[in-house]
Amino acid sequence: MAPEPFGILLAAGLGARYDPTGRALKLLAPARRGPHVGVPMAAAAARTLRAAVSNVVAVVRPPDSPAQRQLHTILRRERCALAVCIDANAGMSASIACGIQATQSAAGWILALADMPAIEVSTVSAVIRLLRDGALTAAPTLRGQRGHPVGFAAKLRPELLALSGDTGARAVLLAHPPRLIAVDDPGVLYDVDTIEEN
Repeated sequence: MAPEPFGILLAAGLGARYDPTGRALKLLAPARRGPHVGVPMAAAAARTLRAAVSNVVAVVRPPDSPAQRQLHTILRRERCALAVCIDANAGMSASIACGIQATQSAAGWILALADMPAIEVSTVSAVIRLLRDGALTAAPTLRGQRGHPVGFAAKLRPELLALSGDTGARAVLLAHPPRLIAVDDPGVLYDVDTIEEN
């Protein structure tokens, strides 16, 4: 059987738009849609990823606040290894590079966002199949709109490690347009930015 990719759960964002006062950490809020309603948002996203891949690394901030320490505990409980990104303030690209650095032996990666709690396991599995079929990058679509999670082949490691700024993996996806698979999963487009959206 072909080696399976690692899952990387990006959980180092502060979610400033969710609560501009900074009092509530978005990823600890209960998921209100998807297969894991009621559990913390980050745990819901982690469970889906863990159901599709054996190894999941969650990229997190240092445990320098009660909320961050709680998030670390929750993700460990979901059987995620933690990669602490000391450069998390530099943006999502830094978090991605941190996750790639922590998984040097991976046969590829499924990048998932911890504020997207409603994705179905079957969608993650479909993206994995595209990678196994030789795609350099892969992603699901819903009604023609590209969503998450996104898969990357192992040979893209140098480009992912070179990412910087807050544009995520956009440069890599522009250089290597993803192979797409249509899914009937609204969760691929549902991310929580504000309290009202949850």
